[in-house]
Amino acid sequence: MADHSAQPVGGPLVTGSEIARLAGVTRAAVSNWRRRYEDFPAPAGGGVSSPLFDLAEVQAWLDKQRKGQGVSDEVQLWQSLRAAYGDDMIGGLADVARLLVGSEGEISEALPKDAVELVRTLCDDGSPGDLVNALTDRFTDSVRRAGSDQVTSPRIVQAVRHFAGEVPADATLFDPACGIGTLLLTVGPEHGPMRCGQEADARSARVAQLRADLTGRADVDIATGDSLRDDHWPDLRADLVVCDPPVGATDWGREDLLLDPRWELGTPSRAEGELAWLQHAYAHTAPGGRVLMVMPASVAYRKAGRRIRAELVRRGILTDIVALPPGSAASHALPVHLWRLRRPQSPDDAVAKVRMVDLTANDPDGPLEPGPEQTADVPLIELLDDAVDLTPGRHVEESHRDYATEYQALRQELAEQVRLLADLLPTLMAGVGPSALEGPSVSVADLARAGLVEYGDPEPVSVSDQLDTDYLQGFLRSAANTRRSTSASGTYRLDGKGARIPQMDIAEQRRYGAAFRALQEFEERARRVAELSKQAAALARDGLGNGALSPEE
Repeated sequence: MADHSAQPVGGPLVTGSEIARLAGVTRAAVSNWRRRYEDFPAPAGGGVSSPLFDLAEVQAWLDKQRKGQGVSDEVQLWQSLRAAYGDDMIGGLADVARLLVGSEGEISEALPKDAVELVRTLCDDGSPGDLVNALTDRFTDSVRRAGSDQVTSPRIVQAVRHFAGEVPADATLFDPACGIGTLLLTVGPEHGPMRCGQEADARSARVAQLRADLTGRADVDIATGDSLRDDHWPDLRADLVVCDPPVGATDWGREDLLLDPRWELGTPSRAEGELAWLQHAYAHTAPGGRVLMVMPASVAYRKAGRRIRAELVRRGILTDIVALPPGSAASHALPVHLWRLRRPQSPDDAVAKVRMVDLTANDPDGPLEPGPEQTADVPLIELLDDAVDLTPGRHVEESHRDYATEYQALRQELAEQVRLLADLLPTLMAGVGPSALEGPSVSVADLARAGLVEYGDPEPVSVSDQLDTDYLQGFLRSAANTRRSTSASGTYRLDGKGARIPQMDIAEQRRYGAAFRALQEFEERARRVAELSKQAAALARDGLGNGALSPEE
């Protein structure tokens, strides 16, 4: 089997965004160069959506086009790390951070000599903390550009910071799935709060801790391990818990944790790992403390999580759900939600409403403060139906409906449709003689062979002034022809080929055709009346129930 982890034989590879940094232009300019210049270097690796280019070839092309700038030491360090570590850039960050806080004997063998020299040179010009933060920013940007959910995207970080609001300097913060510390180290004031985190990936946990150490934060403690299976902080009760948990993971340890006391809202199913993380976070929340959880939008309505959602609502724990704009997450364009919980300090401290915020129509880089039309304070009782659907858009739209105007419009349209309905029903008299189809008749197949009929979709139509289409189609739907078109299994299919219609002159055909056409319009309007009746009744019932409508005095 081939070793796909092997690094390319050539020099370092760069992304489009890194080329932009080299040349001092935007990423869009690099994309334009690729389209406009036939001699622009071809991709040397990566995929169609995230190609990688040979750094030496790119630098030569930039020099030839006089578009290049000198390659900074930071860029050279990043490219050296990419060449040495490939997809394991977290390992590269960890080794650089260890070098910055360690001694000569702690230099990783995987760290290239030129990278070591570049680290020392850069530290002569700036602080180790600034260097590790700069490298972390490059890593975050490269992961975001590749569409990975390996780290929390800057847009989600901004949203969490915004909706977390002011965090006291003496607060305790906790992130049970902290990764490289993206949320834990950026929410709240830079210094003051005590920050605790846990991360299953040892290299990511090491990067998070070393980032804190290198920036002079003595109040940060990161543990390594799986938070759900091996909770390092069982007694911790934080003032604010932030978390961007693993998404879609079914192997989160349910079988081993069925009787775990953290599931005070209900034991999550294997498919609802996100609700396990939510309850883990809530278990570590102090009375009066809050949880801010990044959640896939589907958690708000999936059937498997209905009982746990109902408990969240019933106990007055859930305070807000914010639907963020599409594009907020790094790995997909689908909207994600922020769930905000608060642990009541007493039974009387629970909330009576859940604030729903729908920002899905906003630009992901736009303002996060919602407008009045984007929010709704929904009473708990209105959320506790059979579905317990907590999707903000649904409730925001409902809360801003003008029930009175909509109901009045429905009543007026319904009255008009009923009036027209009565006028459409044709006046008919008792027939004389036998059924029209018991007299002389002709098959539709014969009419088609004579060129008078074409088989349309879904019904045959007349193509001759000797035959009226409404007359033709009206008799096709007669009881006798319907029986011919009904299969042995009981299914009905209009089969014009086997149907027969009576022989009449064109004047008589048009008389019957007018009656059949009126009946067709009558049936269509009757269906509209039924639809409007159902809508009006449902709207009236909802409006009376939620107070938007009241009975006439």
